[in-house]
Amino acid sequence: MRNSIIVMIVAGILIVFAFMQPDGFNKEQTAKVGFQSPHFELQGLSGETYSLADLKGKPALINFWASWCGPCRKEAPELVRLYEQYKGQIAFYAINMTADDSIAGAKAFVEEFKLPFPILMDENGAVTAQYRVKSIPTTFFVDGRGTIQSITTGLVASDSLEKQILQAINAPRGAT
Repeated sequence: MRNSIIVMIVAGILIVFAFMQPDGFNKEQTAKVGFQSPHFELQGLSGETYSLADLKGKPALINFWASWCGPCRKEAPELVRLYEQYKGQIAFYAINMTADDSIAGAKAFVEEFKLPFPILMDENGAVTAQYRVKSIPTTFFVDGRGTIQSITTGLVASDSLEKQILQAINAPRGAT
């Protein structure tokens, strides 16, 4: 009897501890520097489906944005420039927070800034939640192994964005 009470108390403590942890026990799906980038599969504005698995060892820049976001508007031309400069070396995925935006707004933004990279639509907000995006723009730099190298939040200076792109490109590559 006493042993079963102790087991129940220990189990209760472990359950409480698991719920108190912001990441639970699943550290592999935590969008933090040094951790594996959470997997996602989203449909793009083009109708094509995109996922991190498609990259097969290629580094990626994953940018969360919305059409109504002022800093996103300021950042867009720089992302276009950097994409044109590094497009063969790093994938760009621009994830529109469609749950808090609109498809029409996203299309107008893409047209206005002539975004040449894949525009992914997070219509239910699941990927935004998975990556724990709190403010936008937020950009994740992922190396060829799928490890998050760095995260930037808010409008970032052009040279800083380029430096982080180069770090992701020059990090070790290979399948995870």
